[in-house]
Amino acid sequence: MAKNFDVIVIGAGPAGYVAAIRCAQLGLSTACIDQWEVDGKGVLGGTCLNVGCIPSKALLETADLFHKAQHKMQGHGIKVSKPSIDIAAMQARKQELVQKLTGGVAQLFKAHKITAFYGHGRLMADKNVTVVDSKTNKVSDTLTAKDIIIATGSTPIELGSMPFDHKSILDSEDLLALDAVPKKLTIVGAGVIGLELGSVWNNLGSDVTLLEATDKFLPMAEPAIAREAARVFKADGLKVELGAMVKKATKSGKSLTVEYEQGGKTHKIKTDKLAVLVGRKPNTVDLLAPDCGVDLDERGCIAVDEYCQTKVPGIWAIGDVVRGPMLAHKGSEEGVHVAEAIAGKGKHALDLNCVPSVIYTHPEISWVGKTETELKEAGVAYNSANFPFAASGRALASGSGSGQIRVLADKQTDRILGVHMIGEHTSEILAEAVFAMQYQASAEDLGRTIHAHPTLSEALKEAALGISKSAIHKK
Repeated sequence: MAKNFDVIVIGAGPAGYVAAIRCAQLGLSTACIDQWEVDGKGVLGGTCLNVGCIPSKALLETADLFHKAQHKMQGHGIKVSKPSIDIAAMQARKQELVQKLTGGVAQLFKAHKITAFYGHGRLMADKNVTVVDSKTNKVSDTLTAKDIIIATGSTPIELGSMPFDHKSILDSEDLLALDAVPKKLTIVGAGVIGLELGSVWNNLGSDVTLLEATDKFLPMAEPAIAREAARVFKADGLKVELGAMVKKATKSGKSLTVEYEQGGKTHKIKTDKLAVLVGRKPNTVDLLAPDCGVDLDERGCIAVDEYCQTKVPGIWAIGDVVRGPMLAHKGSEEGVHVAEAIAGKGKHALDLNCVPSVIYTHPEISWVGKTETELKEAGVAYNSANFPFAASGRALASGSGSGQIRVLADKQTDRILGVHMIGEHTSEILAEAVFAMQYQASAEDLGRTIHAHPTLSEALKEAALGISKSAIHKK
């Protein structure tokens, strides 16, 4: 006999667990299903907490501290004997952080009386959901509810010519769990994940090369910011080959030979480890029964309207499994919106133009809104201004004077259309820009807002003032 709830959430990543918590807060009896396991036990948090956002940031922080100990502390007058890295201790710290946060989600579920089911959730006809036990591969539970939220996330894209063996040819999860620094590491893909994890192992001493198929470096970012990022990464020893179409990888003993084409020529590179980080795809494998009524779009995402509702009343989908950027915070916000819609609090459509993006390298690359390229292609008249961190007292005092903040504003209305940054801690400054755009602020509004001195955020104020050529600390 089916167990009945007001809401069933399939997936317990940042989209799913946030949706479940908000539903429970609003008085709805809620169940949440997830198939993630660690040492044979079900764990909440999804990819983000277990093998994505959180562990990658832990490793990025450790690698940056190691890099600074080697190359930057001397400039502060701090003398350090030759530092060494204990990879086992680094990985233990990372795992301790993961366990703390996933355990925290479990405690939140307990506090809000959310029923967790561990196994593979599958949407059946008539709003029934089956839970398949991962050990027996048999249905352990059948659930039903008036409303169902699908939040099954995404999985790494695998190349047919280079299938993952999780030993020599790695995915992102493998790259986060290495127990030694590879002498030579090659990464296919110079996007967000490739740059972040490439930076980790580059700063820990690996010879890292990224092979990017496109001819442009970070095409989704503001061109001026992408150019500066390329210079910084090159100076730090991170090699990026553009227009490099990888054809195959051949094993020879403990090493690999990667063959790629670039500029009409064939090149070969020997490497100890090869990571394929070419993006992620919606996780819909064995998720939808043929008669459940839910459709996929041309990109393999679950088809939804602006409110994240499928064509079947009462069935919703959020996060990486639907259109829009595959970002944890975007999925979480959709989870809140859907929970409130189910509870009768009104429908809210997420403004995808106001979703912030960050690449957590050092320096960080952060942005929200349109780029100059997009505005030019759309025929939008705009003004632009930038402010360098080299003119920021706080940045110089901390030894991080490289980078800039760039503001784009409508030429007629002065409304902020995009804000783009590269520099230390720009992910923390970005929220102010998102807030300004969400409430349709002008560059003048931002420029007239008092910022504490000295802070890095003053650079955002100065960049906004630059739109009207009123910046104080820039010629």
